[in-house]
Amino acid sequence: MIEVRLPDGSAVERPAGATVADVLQSISARLAREAVAAKVNGNVLDLGTRLSGPQVELTALTLNDPEGLEVARHSCAHVMAEAVCALWPHTRLAYGPVVENGFYYDIELDHSLTPEDFLAIEAKMQQIVKENRPFRRSDMPRAAAMEKLRAEGNPYKIDNAQRADGDTLSFYVTGEPGTGHFEDLCRGPHVPSTGRIGAFKVMQVAGAYWHGDASKQQLQRVYGTTFADKKALRAHLDQMEEARKRDHRKLGQELGLFFLDPLVGPGLVLWKPRGAVVRRVLESFILEELLKRGYQPVYTPQIAKLDLYRTSGHFPYYKDSQYPPIFESDRARLLNALWELARASNADRATDAELALFEEIAKNHADLSAAGYPAQAPMDERLKRIRVWLTQEDGYLLRPMNCPHHIRIYASEAHSYRELPIRIAEFGQVYRYEQSGELSGMTRVRGFCQDDAHLFCTPDQLLDEVAGCVDMAKLVLHVVGLKDYRVRVGLRDDSDKYIGSAENWARAQDAVLAAVKSSGMNYAVEPGEAAFYGPKIDFIVKDCIGREWQLGTVQVDYNLPERFDLKYIGDDNREHRPVMIHRAPFGSLERFIGILIEHLAGAFPLWLAPIQARVCSISAKSKDYAQWVYDVCRAAPLRVELDNSDERIGSKIRDAALMKIPYILVVGEQEAADKTVNVRTREGKQYGNYALPQFLAACAVEIATRGEMAPGEAGQTPPT
Repeated sequence: MIEVRLPDGSAVERPAGATVADVLQSISARLAREAVAAKVNGNVLDLGTRLSGPQVELTALTLNDPEGLEVARHSCAHVMAEAVCALWPHTRLAYGPVVENGFYYDIELDHSLTPEDFLAIEAKMQQIVKENRPFRRSDMPRAAAMEKLRAEGNPYKIDNAQRADGDTLSFYVTGEPGTGHFEDLCRGPHVPSTGRIGAFKVMQVAGAYWHGDASKQQLQRVYGTTFADKKALRAHLDQMEEARKRDHRKLGQELGLFFLDPLVGPGLVLWKPRGAVVRRVLESFILEELLKRGYQPVYTPQIAKLDLYRTSGHFPYYKDSQYPPIFESDRARLLNALWELARASNADRATDAELALFEEIAKNHADLSAAGYPAQAPMDERLKRIRVWLTQEDGYLLRPMNCPHHIRIYASEAHSYRELPIRIAEFGQVYRYEQSGELSGMTRVRGFCQDDAHLFCTPDQLLDEVAGCVDMAKLVLHVVGLKDYRVRVGLRDDSDKYIGSAENWARAQDAVLAAVKSSGMNYAVEPGEAAFYGPKIDFIVKDCIGREWQLGTVQVDYNLPERFDLKYIGDDNREHRPVMIHRAPFGSLERFIGILIEHLAGAFPLWLAPIQARVCSISAKSKDYAQWVYDVCRAAPLRVELDNSDERIGSKIRDAALMKIPYILVVGEQEAADKTVNVRTREGKQYGNYALPQFLAACAVEIATRGEMAPGEAGQTPPT
């Protein structure tokens, strides 16, 4: 018998070999009907899995559970693949994983799929769903499975199988063998039958390459999605439609905020004048807060020696996501020649080209010879020595992080405990070599500016300093209207990707947990989400259409102060090690503003809007007055534009509204005679006529309160 422990703490006994479905049926017929998979001892498995062992923990998964929905999406990918193969029999299937909010399948097909084909694919999928055919798993010894795949002749499946682990390979058959069934190499798990995949839709098709290699055959990547029911699917599609309207890349172009130029380089943002205003206003806001809280602004270079990042651990830890190091030109040439030789030859005897290279190194770089370069050693040894020597030479790196620079500022002077905490802040530009497929407008870029700060404090000050950083992150989100967020506490897991002692980690994690508990915020602990040097507090923000984004972060670090041997003199007149806090309320200005554009649909509040008002003349007779109003507003100061064109006033108002300008000031002959402005908003609300000083005073109140009061609500009344 097997003891099966359930989520409510109860347990049942079932015979060894019973399937998950058998257990669920014995507990509840309704649960058995609704379950699509189950978690057994932490692993998501098919309902047909047979249980073994003296004891298991079992949790049923339905389409309302994220993991259950993921299984359904995997199964829907199979159904879509079968539909495509049925419609175009020469299709070769490559790979079909689950992704966020859906799935895709890479296929090789001569016919170029278009959205017009989606209806036919969905119709065929509906037929397969209606047949409600079971998903059946078949395990084969690796040798037999490879023979089977070679006979079928699909190179993509052969490649997948060769990359898979284990002595067996699994296949899933949809339906009964011999009755028009569909089979695919797959690890699973899957829902019990095709009728259980939920409500689905084919979404789009894009180009792709096998393993991202552009030298390979181009494939078609067909995307789809599935949800528990039609209502949930419709809600998702509505959210996607709203997201398309709010896409910061589209709005950024329309509103003249930023530009991504392929000639400059992918992922490198060019801030246009209006976007630069938004960024500058945010920087001014945060700088004012920093100064109030005792931070000291600094400037540091955007490049530094490799040794700095070796000491911090960023190099080579993040080597794959950093721009290549910059060496002196002759070093770079030698390094390239070295790699070419190493790749081209495995012989024990050096070629003429190799001997010429070694002679040049020995002749021009005496430091290598002095270090004991073995001229007659085997080639592998020579290459190894040269490689070590070249890569250890002082190269330079475009900085991926600001923290090592701030650490060196701290280390440039001796410090007493009386000076601590020391809070160093910078709008620091950093560079990451993100893969081209991961780039996305301003939310995933290769060059970005962090509102970065690093605090150095005593262990006794740590809790208060972390609390202050958390408070500042909350203030930033409140001011820009991102008030719906959750807090994630990222701790380390059991992997070997972290640096530092277990003792340091324990102290840092205790401090982070104590800080969030004392703040009263709701939080969730997620092992494995820590930075490589310390635990962190992340703010996960939900925008107005329900999407989540990770923005501000606070990180506690005992390890980098140790790696850089940082010190302060304590009240006992002895040297002590400071604790370091990394914090960035915005995260990156590019990402933050990109998310803010989408959250606000480009309609920035008055204090943040790049253009706060536009003056529009009704006719030629009011142009002089419009110019005077513009001049007075500009001197106020208000960020203002003047539209004195000969267009009709309706067209002028519409254009200002499309540009998301908060206030539109319409002036005609009557307004000129009364020295007033007719105020309306981009949303079409009309406040009526204001004396210009009244309007400017009301705007000053709205800007000072950052949107708490608009002109009609600021104690002002239109003149009689």
